[in-house]
Amino acid sequence: MEGVTLNLLFFIAIVLLIDIYVFRGLHKLAVKWRFLGKKWFLITWIIVTISLLGGLLLAVYAKIDLGLRLVIVLAFFGLLLFKVCFALLLLVDDIRRLSIFIGRKLKKPAIQPAKTNPETDAIPRSEFLLKAGLLAGAVPLAAFKLNMKSGLYDYRVQRHNLYLPNLPKAFDGMKLGQVSDIHSGSFFDKKAVLGGVEMLLREKPDLIFFTGDLVNERTNEMRDYQDIFSKVKAPLGVFSSLGNHDYGDYVDWASPAAKQKNMDDLVQTHKNMGWDLLRNENRRLKIGNEEIGILGIENWGELSRFPKYGRMDLAVKNTDDLPVKLLLSHDPSHWRAQVLPHYPQIDMVFAGHTHGMQFGVRTEHFQWSPVEYLYNEWAGFYRHKKQQIYVNVGYGFLGFRGRVGILPEITIFTLKAGTDPLLTVS
Repeated sequence: MEGVTLNLLFFIAIVLLIDIYVFRGLHKLAVKWRFLGKKWFLITWIIVTISLLGGLLLAVYAKIDLGLRLVIVLAFFGLLLFKVCFALLLLVDDIRRLSIFIGRKLKKPAIQPAKTNPETDAIPRSEFLLKAGLLAGAVPLAAFKLNMKSGLYDYRVQRHNLYLPNLPKAFDGMKLGQVSDIHSGSFFDKKAVLGGVEMLLREKPDLIFFTGDLVNERTNEMRDYQDIFSKVKAPLGVFSSLGNHDYGDYVDWASPAAKQKNMDDLVQTHKNMGWDLLRNENRRLKIGNEEIGILGIENWGELSRFPKYGRMDLAVKNTDDLPVKLLLSHDPSHWRAQVLPHYPQIDMVFAGHTHGMQFGVRTEHFQWSPVEYLYNEWAGFYRHKKQQIYVNVGYGFLGFRGRVGILPEITIFTLKAGTDPLLTVS
């Protein structure tokens, strides 16, 4: 986590530099817009900046509601987006003025040009900069707002080759699907949810993994969606695991018995859908005379606000003879905290949990989200020597009805025997 903290501190330093640069630019415009030079404006600016930075730190490190965390993050980055756009405009103008200054120093004309009278300018520079800056900041904010809801059900299929050196020949070329973080309590469009399930089934995976968080808080959230997800079938089975939201830990239950009843109902829901729920246990997947191991643990999160129900000692029991072991573990922090140092026999971990914070940038060659200041592994493939993890950014959403840049994901892996030719081990 040390590297994550250093990255966050570096990010905050950059944000403060942008903040100072934008404020200085605004302050220069106070001749035309006098309120920009008032003391109350400076005080307000400082309070808002410190409050949002403090809110960002709370969102990353404190035990607060995920919905509130996402609202804070969106407010912070929404305002930052505006400032960055305004800063770029100011930078262009500063470069222009610097080039004019250097040009005059290098070649001073014999006759000085007449100075422009700001009173007769069609558009005074200060007014132009302010209006152009406001427009430059407002346009991406408007696009940001429009993109929030449009991304909720914009499912994207991510296809990857999964190289496993010890993979038996019978499994070479097999297709494995992964979905994660359904969060059925957040859905409001059954047709769109069904569309995503049909996208998954059109890929015709041989087996499917679901890596936790079927609900937000209560099992009855699945009442209107059990029939849809019961369609998720595969020839070799659907294997599932639990996420931190599945236990009902975030609900003030009337009694311990009520909480246990909710848990029993959730387990039964997995059975009703035909999913094989792995709770600190494993299955031997056999084709012909060859086998691999499918392991699943209950939620185990490194951060203190997430429960540690996972028991790896139970999950790996009687699997030493299996050439390949695939582990379903909801929280990706488990990989670095437990799997890497203590379980070198685990070839691949499938995780979810982060949602990519439902905000960021994700392309084929670049990805960024504020969640990277909290998790070392938060979206896509990560490798350490011979061990790998893939983090799915989620099928559903939680906290706020929006996804910006980080779209809901269906992952399809093609299993390959051998070593990734592009692999660079760390």
